[in-house]
Amino acid sequence: MEQAEINQINDYKKIKKAICYLSKRKADEVDLIDFAASLNLNKRQFTDLFKRWCGLSPKTFMQAVALNHAKKLLEAKKSMLDVSLEVGFSSTSRLHDLFVTHHAMPPGAWANKGKGLDMIWGVNASPFGMALLFTTKYGLAGLAFFDEGEEKEAYEDMANRWKNAKFIRDDGKIKAIANRIFDPKKWDKNKPIEVILIGSDFEVRVWQSLIDIPLGEIDSYGELAKIIDKPKAARAVGAAIGRNPISFVVPCHRVIGKNGKLTGYHWGLERKQAMLGWEVGVKGL
Repeated sequence: MEQAEINQINDYKKIKKAICYLSKRKADEVDLIDFAASLNLNKRQFTDLFKRWCGLSPKTFMQAVALNHAKKLLEAKKSMLDVSLEVGFSSTSRLHDLFVTHHAMPPGAWANKGKGLDMIWGVNASPFGMALLFTTKYGLAGLAFFDEGEEKEAYEDMANRWKNAKFIRDDGKIKAIANRIFDPKKWDKNKPIEVILIGSDFEVRVWQSLIDIPLGEIDSYGELAKIIDKPKAARAVGAAIGRNPISFVVPCHRVIGKNGKLTGYHWGLERKQAMLGWEVGVKGL
């Protein structure tokens, strides 16, 4: 066996130990300096190795583990204090900050499907027909399109994702948000539209990967599956894309079939084609 292969195997053994160590300890119990030393590495060497193998830093990995554990506890109706202590946080404020960072909302609102949230909604014209938008003080929560006579159906589709929120119609406020979304002159990469994504961990990963597809470009379901390290999950990726609650801003329309054909789109293939053509025009301006 060549030395490069031996080194790769040894590195894998270290990463395996690291994942086990980070996954089984609470946030405040982790000592990266001591753990790195146990692998005959310093903290910087360990961090570089971990990022090379896992694609994220040990700290980000720990946050993901803590967040996933906290979500399960909240779904089981545990109190904020109990959840904070269980995942290794010294106060509920740290749990709050983690949720706001990753989900743009407090953990209580996330666990209770919007309970306590004022959900402002309304309809507005767009380049692709009538749009229905939902927003909260934390960000955009839903964007759907509908044709004549379909407003009620579109509303219910969005509202059912936030069963316990208080819904308030305000077309004026929605108009201001819609202008930022659909008018390219008002786009500002330094002030992006804040979005709230509620779904399974897999769905959220898929939706977040959509945002990285550049304007005017397309990708396939298979390529997207590879990007999220699930190369055999193209069909599951397609199903997750079909459940994307924030059309256009989270650009599920930029994903096509492996053979280059347009495939199913929740709001209609004609609308998908219109979006892709419109974006090519905007990119060329």
